[in-house]
Amino acid sequence: MEYRNLGRTGLKVSRIALGCMSYGDPTRGNHSWVMNEDEGRPFIRKALEAGINFFDTANVYSDGASEEVLGRAIRDFTTREAVVIATKVYGPMRPDANGHGLSRKAIFAEIDASLRRLGTDYIDLYQIHRWDYETPIEETLEALSDVVRVGKARYLGASSMHAWQFMKALGLQRQHGWAPFVSMQNHLNLLYREEEREMLPLCRSEGVGIVPWSPLARGRLTRPWQDEPATARAATDEVGKGFYDKAKDADRLVVQRVGEVAERLGAPRAQVALAWLLQKEGVSAPLVGATKMAQLDDALAALQLKLPDDEIASLEEPYAPHQVSAFV
Repeated sequence: MEYRNLGRTGLKVSRIALGCMSYGDPTRGNHSWVMNEDEGRPFIRKALEAGINFFDTANVYSDGASEEVLGRAIRDFTTREAVVIATKVYGPMRPDANGHGLSRKAIFAEIDASLRRLGTDYIDLYQIHRWDYETPIEETLEALSDVVRVGKARYLGASSMHAWQFMKALGLQRQHGWAPFVSMQNHLNLLYREEEREMLPLCRSEGVGIVPWSPLARGRLTRPWQDEPATARAATDEVGKGFYDKAKDADRLVVQRVGEVAERLGAPRAQVALAWLLQKEGVSAPLVGATKMAQLDDALAALQLKLPDDEIASLEEPYAPHQVSAFV
């Protein structure tokens, strides 16, 4: 396994991060397709055995069950100090008026709840899941800095926002001496490359680690184009449909090109798509979700696949501009 510093920090993370949204409780939260704990634990164990030390979850995944599953697996399979645990805050966790968002009250309540579910004294990377338009950003940033100051988190990260918002936050953190964001978890893959316009150059300029989510476009880059949903998750994934359904004609050409490159290189499509992302300047560790062991195998194998420049150009050539996602 190869390890890389997360941005300009000294924190070493594996080049592949295991996204843990798929492991939780199908009876909790909004995703009935997730695996239960007994089904999910072997993936966490295999990731650890392969040298993956970076695990990403969120408080909203299965209403907290994902954090619980990850925390128990870490305690059973390794030591706390050997891993980097990332989780997130923002989404609704309770029905009351303060049960969501990035207010000081919400952040302090949710960091404690995440710590309890994970069974740990601290979180390595505490991330805001989305921008909160109902809370002054200064309130959010000061509260996050206090979370670091009291030792409940080691580093701060952000996810899915406009570049101007991220730069505003970074500027305020510097102005006030608050703990900074060291990573950006954003939507980036061969089907959605709008982040290349502003966010990626910003992160490279400011020394912020890039941790892309949905690197395989919810499986669309791993198989020939299909007009009908290929999996039970795809059939019920309204969020995924919102990302990609409006650009089907353009995306079809990209998926076809991935297949052509994969055939020339004698490699699975998933490995080609991940290798492209791993070779993007500034990318620290794509978040890979796996519900089949072969998917985790492909992610690990992609680390050894180095795409020639002409094949990278071939993969990128058919891309057409996309409407910026509502989730940014």
